[in-house]
Amino acid sequence: MSHPDPNGPPDLSPVYVGETLENPVTLERCTLLELPNRNPEGRATAELTAPAGARVAGEHRHPAIVERFTVLEGELSVKRNGETSVLREGETGVVEPGVWHDWWNASDRDALVRVEVTPGERFAHMIETLFGLARLGHTNDKGMPHPLQLALFAQEFSDVIVFRAPPPTLQRAIFGALAPIARRRGYRATYPQLSRTILAPRP
Repeated sequence: MSHPDPNGPPDLSPVYVGETLENPVTLERCTLLELPNRNPEGRATAELTAPAGARVAGEHRHPAIVERFTVLEGELSVKRNGETSVLREGETGVVEPGVWHDWWNASDRDALVRVEVTPGERFAHMIETLFGLARLGHTNDKGMPHPLQLALFAQEFSDVIVFRAPPPTLQRAIFGALAPIARRRGYRATYPQLSRTILAPRP
C-alpha cells in the first residue's frame, strides 16, 4: 500500500452539518449532526450507520473522551470493561474516559446509532483521516492502514484512542521503531487533503 501525497493541496471545503462521511471498505457511514466548534462542550455528534456484521477495529479506550451511543434503529452490542450488553432501540450506553470498550452489530440488519463524542474535534480529525485513507485506497481490506502509516497515525492520535492489543507498552516500542522509517518513505500522520476538520474555514 502507498500513501497520499504528503505535499498535496489541502482540501479547504468547510465541514457542514448534514454532511455524510463514508468508509468504502468497512461500509460505515456518519452523518454529521453537530460540529465541535458550535457548542461550548466541544461535542461532535453524528448518526452512524453500522451495517449488519460491522465491528469497530478492536477493543480500545479514549484517554480523555466521553462517548455516548443511542440506538435509533436496530441494535448494537457494546463491551465495557469486559462486560457485554446489547443496546436496543431507544437505549443509551456511555463510555467514560479510560474505559476499555468495543462495539459491533451482531444482528442481521443495519443499525442506526446516534454517537456523541466530547470533546470531539481531535476524534473527528482521526475519523476523517482513517475514512480518507480508505477512500483513497491506502488501507487493506479490513480498513487498516499499512503498518508504517499506522505507526505515525497511532502516535499522532494517542491522546484520542489507544488499542488494547498488542499491549500499549509494546505498541509504543514497535511504533517508535517504525516511525523514522515511515517518515523517510514519505508517510505522514495526517495529510492536508484529509484534514478539513482543522484546516477548512469555519462558518
